[in-house]
Amino acid sequence: MKTIAFILMIFVGLTTNAQQKDYSIKAVDFTKVKLNDHFWLPRIEINRTVTIPASFARCESTGRVNNFVMAAARKGKFCTHYPFDDTDIYKTIEGASFSLATHPDAKLQAYLDSLINIIAKAQESDGYLYTARTIDPNNVGSWVGKVRWEKERELSHELYNAGHLYEAAAAHYLATKKTNLLNIALKNADLVCSVFGPGKKSVAPGHEIVEMGLVKLYRITGKKEYLNTAKFFIEARGHYKGYDAKSDDSWQNGSYWQDDKPVVLQDEAEGHAVRAGYLYSAVADVAALTGDDSLLRAIDKIWENVVTQKMYVQGSIGAKGDGERFGKNYELPNATAYNETCAAIANVFWNERMFLLHGDSKYIDVLEKTLYNGLISGIGLDGKSFFYTNAMQVTNHFNNNDVEASRSGWFECSCCPTNLVRLIPSVPGYVYAQQDNNVYANLFISGTSELVVEKNNVEIVQQNNYPWNGDLSFTINPSKTTEFNFKVRIPGWAQNAAIPSDLYQFKNNSDKKVIIKINGQQTDYTIEKGYAVLNRKWKKADVVEVDLPMEVRRVIANKMIAEDNGKVALQMGPIIYCAEWVDNDKRTSNIILPSNADFTTEYKPDLLNGINVLKTNIEKVEVDSVNNKIETVSKPFVAIPYYAWANRGKGEMAIWLNEKIKDVELITGN
Repeated sequence: MKTIAFILMIFVGLTTNAQQKDYSIKAVDFTKVKLNDHFWLPRIEINRTVTIPASFARCESTGRVNNFVMAAARKGKFCTHYPFDDTDIYKTIEGASFSLATHPDAKLQAYLDSLINIIAKAQESDGYLYTARTIDPNNVGSWVGKVRWEKERELSHELYNAGHLYEAAAAHYLATKKTNLLNIALKNADLVCSVFGPGKKSVAPGHEIVEMGLVKLYRITGKKEYLNTAKFFIEARGHYKGYDAKSDDSWQNGSYWQDDKPVVLQDEAEGHAVRAGYLYSAVADVAALTGDDSLLRAIDKIWENVVTQKMYVQGSIGAKGDGERFGKNYELPNATAYNETCAAIANVFWNERMFLLHGDSKYIDVLEKTLYNGLISGIGLDGKSFFYTNAMQVTNHFNNNDVEASRSGWFECSCCPTNLVRLIPSVPGYVYAQQDNNVYANLFISGTSELVVEKNNVEIVQQNNYPWNGDLSFTINPSKTTEFNFKVRIPGWAQNAAIPSDLYQFKNNSDKKVIIKINGQQTDYTIEKGYAVLNRKWKKADVVEVDLPMEVRRVIANKMIAEDNGKVALQMGPIIYCAEWVDNDKRTSNIILPSNADFTTEYKPDLLNGINVLKTNIEKVEVDSVNNKIETVSKPFVAIPYYAWANRGKGEMAIWLNEKIKDVELITGN
């Protein structure tokens, strides 16, 4: 142990020299951003006090921990369903480590150490760590090959497990400075690098994330083999000869695994949406660290494809339940929308990296849309109930097993709950970024941040009531007068852009402008790549005020999305709204939202942990069974933030609402 730790210190000392290329923009570490807001801080606290303990408890009660115990004993029977169930422990350790970094907890740290001790004993002598095989190599499930890595391309998830181990180990080491989990990860990574590479075994990992994990180990150690192997796995895609290129079946032609053609030739998001998002995130990492422009060009094209043709209005991706995958261009059905929570998380990872590559606010616009809508919808306000999928509509007369109408405490495949555990505490790390003397304010969350600009300490105090109000305040406190560019993101929604493409548009443009004041005086500003650039010699207590006009906006979809023609969605600020049964006479599928309806807004602090609601009058189609006729009746209407639905019982919900009656369908039966 001491030898590995000593080697690690040498690597850490060499890291700066080893990494000659990297993202030119750096995110400000989440430990340097202390939140005090009323939106994200309570969620992070619930994650710490409820979600993390519940996740560990479920890992124990479902046998996930016991799989490691049996692997350590080299006997027993794998007692959960999927060979990737190991990762639920890794992801929860990662989230717990993020929590420890900002909220020290001796009891939690001791519990992590006890789990890490079990994991260490389950690891084989050469570094291999995979309980589904180690427990009993002669009796493995159908997903696991008879020898190591045999089914890695399709089902085994051996490298997927390794990737989540690396991500957890990196988080744990950076949070605690302990090397107990990192030593396990490095030993496994050294094995992986000895098995895979030029002149050795080649495979495109069936479920990507090992690439991202290897990059994190490279950043910690400076060991070039980790970066080289991550790049090798990316470049291995598209070379397998066993696929049927003529088949339309994504499993048969390889596109399900993003393996039908080399990454540098891919220009469309395809296949399993979570795997794809992890791959594109890793491609961005490797492109930044190696300067490989061919990889950069590929993910630029793929990003354009997603944003212009394959994203739902609330930032979700992965339209089809069949394979949890992307559909064809403009294939974005509402009734059968899949929208896996893990895919939203992968989309956040990817868009942050795209911003770090390009410095354009459009990537943060997408990140914000996903974060505030299609991602946090995946967890209930109680912190221990979850959506695997995130529906676009729920109606009483339509039944689809892929559409969840209520959250569950756990799933047989419980990747989404544990993924949320690790994402939520990392949110402060998305608020600010820095490039030399340029400081980017990306997300609007009240709190205090510490940066170093031109070798001077700079404190930024952000105050607002976002996302319910667009009045932002930033107090700049440099240790001494310092000149730098303060770049404040002007969200696309404040510039009449619902999304950075024509996939969705606001029905009517607003003429209200974003006003910026410095020390109470309105100032002119230029916008570069979506950022208001404020350059001056900043002194202590300088105050920047930004007024983002928030109005209720009607969103319409591109006509190529046939199902949304004649319908509108509602947005205010970054929040997408929905109609839920409990506020609207127990039905939402019969709502007609007139084009001339005027909305009022009301903040309700006691409703759904505090939300803005939208109110107006609408027409509802109702059946008069006595007189055997259909009529429209004027009724009050309430819309709530989409993320908050399904916290008050099970019933109908809709994001897209008809503006007029186009047809009436008679549903027969009970």
